[in-house]
Amino acid sequence: MKSTPGIVALPRLALLAGAVVLSIGMAGAPASAQVTAFKQAVAETAISDKEVAEFYRQADYAPLWTGEGEEFRQRRAALIEALNSVEIHGLPASRYDVAGLMAKMGAAHTTRDIGMVEVALSKAFLDYAHDVQSGLLVPSRVDDGIVRVVPRRKGADLLGGLAASQEARSYMNALPPQNPEYRNLMKERLRLQKIVSEGLWGPTVHATKLEPGDRGDAVLALRNRLIAMGYMDRTATVAYDGAMTRAVMAFQSAHGLEQDGVAGQGTIAEINVSPEDRLKSVLVAMERERWMNIERGKRHILVNLTDFTAKIVDDGQVTFQTRAVIGAASHDRRSPEFSDEMEHMIINPSWHVPRSIMTKEYLPQLKKNPNAASHLIITDRRGQRVDRAAVDFTQFTQTNFPFDMRQPPSNSNALGLVKFMFPNKYNIYLHDTPQKSLFARESRAYSHGCIRLADPFDFAYALLARQEADPKTFFQNVLGRGVETKVDLKQKVPVHLIYRTAVIGERGRVEFRRDVYGRDARIWEALSDAGVALNAVQG
Repeated sequence: MKSTPGIVALPRLALLAGAVVLSIGMAGAPASAQVTAFKQAVAETAISDKEVAEFYRQADYAPLWTGEGEEFRQRRAALIEALNSVEIHGLPASRYDVAGLMAKMGAAHTTRDIGMVEVALSKAFLDYAHDVQSGLLVPSRVDDGIVRVVPRRKGADLLGGLAASQEARSYMNALPPQNPEYRNLMKERLRLQKIVSEGLWGPTVHATKLEPGDRGDAVLALRNRLIAMGYMDRTATVAYDGAMTRAVMAFQSAHGLEQDGVAGQGTIAEINVSPEDRLKSVLVAMERERWMNIERGKRHILVNLTDFTAKIVDDGQVTFQTRAVIGAASHDRRSPEFSDEMEHMIINPSWHVPRSIMTKEYLPQLKKNPNAASHLIITDRRGQRVDRAAVDFTQFTQTNFPFDMRQPPSNSNALGLVKFMFPNKYNIYLHDTPQKSLFARESRAYSHGCIRLADPFDFAYALLARQEADPKTFFQNVLGRGVETKVDLKQKVPVHLIYRTAVIGERGRVEFRRDVYGRDARIWEALSDAGVALNAVQG
């Protein structure tokens, strides 16, 4: 096994542990007293941590780390090795104080010392295991729009799993996310750290717009930047030629921009983003992957808010993709991040106007003109239609407005002709829309929070293909009736609303997107406050 720095101090600890702890069953009161003293030390030291205390109670305070023999030595070595390598996961080395842990092990002379070291090692392991498996931060504390429930394994289960494992290093290596996204992000972290340290991208481009046929210093700067970023082969050209046009289009594709081959203001702004900022995006994406260290489903729906797309993924491959419109960037309209299960679709839906929209947008109109928003039906609490002419809307406020509002099924319905439901307390769903023009825009944050789809019918066909021999004919027949109809999915489909400014492209290369809501900037600030650094030692 590869030697680990500092492990030279461990034989003394192992011998002490063998003499004190592993003498259970041997004759003589001194050995029994030493065992009792060890257990007491463990119990007293562990009491401040409920998870650690629970594990040791279940294990009758037997040692996990400080026993004698190869099994215990391997556990200690695997832990120290993992803690010395946390920066490859974008975690802060200062959080785990390996030097302090090694000093405690080296200074352990008494039975009580060993018991205290035993607990210290378990606590260090759990800090690492929780961070690398479930994330360093609590998402909702960073941004209230990240309502994702992060799976966090019980500490006693993590320690028990280690105790039962045949090989400690393999067990610890399996703690981080085991998916291609995370592995590619780890590689990109290393690549960008090298670029940052060596300044490989060179000067930024000073221009507002460059296009084919242009010449000059700005074109040369654009050429050099594209070459340094790997989008263009080395060339001596001084003009914005065909090769540069193709390189700009490749860059635009990798950054979610319209692929017109013209370096306009938006494209140049993205080209000028520093490698330091790109590295921040990668480190944030790694933390986000740890928050989503879950089974996503052999078939699942993935909506990346920053990418303005909705995809169906089957066995790791994207089998359907469409453009999407997401919530506007204002605080009360941003789309939240969470996972759920799609259960059904509603064809020819009615739009039941959310109360926030009723009171903030429509009530002011009704106060001025009772016949405003005539496409909506107003009903009372009994569901009876209200005679607008008989109501004085000026008497109502956002607090006491007593009515409901509904738009019946139609081609002009705000939800379009179909919506896809994964019932949740945030009232978020995917749906059609009559506002098709928005899908032609590069940035598509305009909704009240729900996700609008550019190709909702094709999306429906793809979902129904698992349960209907002719999904298109089935859908069109239901649609043609013009009646609101619920169609259950025989197999529920997991839905994941995510937010990634560093994403994995089709060929495994990391691509980048804009921080639409500023969420990643807030996450980076929290990571930085926790000790994550851009100049961490490369793993």
